[in-house]
Amino acid sequence: MAQPASRVLSSSQLALLAEHGEERTAEVGTVLFKIGDETYPFIAILEGEAQVLDESGHEIVRHGPSGFLGEINLLTGQTVFVTVQVTKPMRYIAVEREKLRELLFEDSALSDLLLSAFVERRELLQREDVGMQIVGYQDSRDTRRLLDYARSLRLPYTLVDPAQGDGAAGSVDPADMPLVRLPGGAQLPNPSNGELSRALGIGRRLEQREEVDLAIVGGGPAGLAAAVYGASEGLETLILESTAVGGQAGTSRRIENYLGFPAGISGTELISRAATQARKFNARIASPYRAEALEPGAERHVIKLEDGKEVAARAVLLATGAEYRRLPVEGLEQYEGLSIFYAAGPLEGQICAAKRVAVVGGGNSAGQAAVWLARGGALVTLLHRRADLRETMSAYLIEELDRYGVAVRDRSEIAELRGQGGHLCGVTLTDGAKLPFSYLFLFLGAAPCTSWLDDVLARDSDGFILTGSEAGAKGLLETSVPGVYAAGDARAGSIKRCATAVGEGAAVVGYVHQHIRRPVVSTA
Repeated sequence: MAQPASRVLSSSQLALLAEHGEERTAEVGTVLFKIGDETYPFIAILEGEAQVLDESGHEIVRHGPSGFLGEINLLTGQTVFVTVQVTKPMRYIAVEREKLRELLFEDSALSDLLLSAFVERRELLQREDVGMQIVGYQDSRDTRRLLDYARSLRLPYTLVDPAQGDGAAGSVDPADMPLVRLPGGAQLPNPSNGELSRALGIGRRLEQREEVDLAIVGGGPAGLAAAVYGASEGLETLILESTAVGGQAGTSRRIENYLGFPAGISGTELISRAATQARKFNARIASPYRAEALEPGAERHVIKLEDGKEVAARAVLLATGAEYRRLPVEGLEQYEGLSIFYAAGPLEGQICAAKRVAVVGGGNSAGQAAVWLARGGALVTLLHRRADLRETMSAYLIEELDRYGVAVRDRSEIAELRGQGGHLCGVTLTDGAKLPFSYLFLFLGAAPCTSWLDDVLARDSDGFILTGSEAGAKGLLETSVPGVYAAGDARAGSIKRCATAVGEGAAVVGYVHQHIRRPVVSTA
């Protein structure tokens, strides 16, 4: 695993770290931290050298003067996946992780350097034989569950499948499979996602009953934004996330149209920054905890969790997001947020001008997007799988497609994506046709993650949460239950875009303050 040679600290950054850390020395052979450790400080090297080793003792990389040690688990609290040993007498600065978090928000240049390096290092670790081992048959439901969970959390892992004759499986009892071998040697037979998470030091363990000011269900952009603003304004804030913090945005390889990042930003980096910022203001993030029911109350609303625990909150934000239907084609994820989008707005219209674009879908949302993009100068083709577009699209939109020169291909489904240099350059259809496209816009439908709410509050026919006047509520983002709010993709009428979700999550906090100040009206 090779680290970018440019990832070194400047003299001024070393001086800043020295002000907030402790200078130490270490002789050759000293282990600074090892696989399985629960914590370690950030280390900036002044003199000397250290090597990073995997579990087998093989060298991954070396860092010398002005280099630094650590990866994303410095921010998340996850178990350490590598061992670091001194190879040349070292003089270094050790900065405890809580102090490091503060510095990341005080110095933007240091923050950009370290966060980018941490994310890169985690991505590279995922490609190495580093981290935990999952021993189990790949066609097992529980094995697939653990693999999906590891991928969603971007955890380094290797799969050992006894069916492939992998000797690393050893003499594991089939009744214990899938077995997870943790960094450091501990073993977990068929753990739940929660048990694995706790063993790796991820997330926060909840008490049987927690009482907070603001409980946020969902750790995507809307939830994280609400946590940052809520906690920074003095609200005791708790995020409940059923899988991995980040939502749809966290899986995007690159978000090109997020304000303030003209070169784009990866979903992993954006979410890592947001989660770190939330923790800075003492917002708690608890995962994986799945909400199973919401019981409204006069003073506190109670969220029932699947393990019997409950959270009582003066206000609740529902930011559970939606699951967008994705193309069942290989390699889709590497283009999402870069060449493949699930919404079309002004920014997308600008980057697609004079480019060949495909809109996939046969509903009105697909037609509206195709017209919008064509009006912005894109060369648009609408791909849909039915024999006649009139089966699913309004007549006026079909006329608009013709008016703005949108090509329409019936009975067309994508079988393969073709790319070059990380960007999409074309698709192959199931009938073998090869079409050149630089961008794809997918309008295949979405299902909000709101079924657990039953009839507690008002939702539309598709399950999206109604807010504002449509719900008979006072505030724009308030639901039909006072003190319960919705933001992001789960909210009916929301614009399905990362920046919009962030804005809604931030705006909710103002409504929460107003609600908390309201006098409780007796219903007796």
